[in-house]
Amino acid sequence: MATMQDVARLARVSVSTVSYALTGARPISQATRQKVLAAMAELDYQPNAMARGLASRRSHIIGLLLPVDERGLGATETAFVTGAAAAASTAGYHLVLSPVGVNDLDELRRLASQRMLDGALLMEVQLADPRVAVLQEVGVPLVLIGRTENPTGLSYVDIDFDHTVRDAVDHLVGLGHRRIVYVNHSAAALAHGYGPALRTRDAFTAAMAGYGLEPVMIPAEDSAAGGRTALGAAFARAPDLTAVLAMNESAVFGILGALAGRGLSVPDDVSVVSMVTSPQVAELATPALTAMTSPGSALGRIAVEALLRHLDTGSGEIHQQLLPCTLEVRGSSGPPRTKKAAKR
Repeated sequence: MATMQDVARLARVSVSTVSYALTGARPISQATRQKVLAAMAELDYQPNAMARGLASRRSHIIGLLLPVDERGLGATETAFVTGAAAAASTAGYHLVLSPVGVNDLDELRRLASQRMLDGALLMEVQLADPRVAVLQEVGVPLVLIGRTENPTGLSYVDIDFDHTVRDAVDHLVGLGHRRIVYVNHSAAALAHGYGPALRTRDAFTAAMAGYGLEPVMIPAEDSAAGGRTALGAAFARAPDLTAVLAMNESAVFGILGALAGRGLSVPDDVSVVSMVTSPQVAELATPALTAMTSPGSALGRIAVEALLRHLDTGSGEIHQQLLPCTLEVRGSSGPPRTKKAAKR
């Protein structure tokens, strides 16, 4: 593999002159630049990414700031990442995942101040998310995959939770269900202002009220055990429930297992609908889950495209877009039985 020294020897210039030709740090004559470029072509020399970045004042690196806990990334979350990565690669950028959460602000300041990122995508957004202010202070362009409580002046793409929840409730009510329980993310996620958990809670309340039905919401830890615990709490509050709507993929499998443990059949005794779910996850369940399919891949792609437009034009254009989940009916939802013979 050719080195910068090899290029300098062939072009009969100094190594520093080759560096200036690559980075533009100092002016050199056009004739000298052409000699350097010709030597690079003859040797098939590939300048490193840092040199290319210096030449263009770009690193061509986008940071995806996504807190990741010990559970890692599920299939549905991964769709956001792969959609963003594919769009970045198509445009000649690298997408770097950084697990920076709202409690990692010092780390975020260090990352942003190093100027290695051309821009950032922010995921797992809270209604009051301090990461936004840090990136704005340092001057890193950003696009949110999610929304703060007041997103004025911020570019974002997000799921249309109002539309999504309404469609899910419409589906269940249309089948004849009147006693529907919503299993949300954890109580901690709600208390910390996690946007999707709060928005779906409010959307569920509104959708149920539109039908004159009582909204019952149960928080659940993001685990199968959390789902089992949540189902017990659901029956304690609504012993006559006929349907469970859940936006917690880790918990939904615990819910299905707990229903089976109670001698209840899905969907004959209790229907289950999973929200913001990938087809891969929905098909893992038995029966396969009726789901509000997540537009994660599209949202990741749109977020990158919006960020790159800002980088390319510098216009400060604000992009704000919502996409609903799409109802895909599978085997876990059906009409309720008029009587429950199974033991609670």
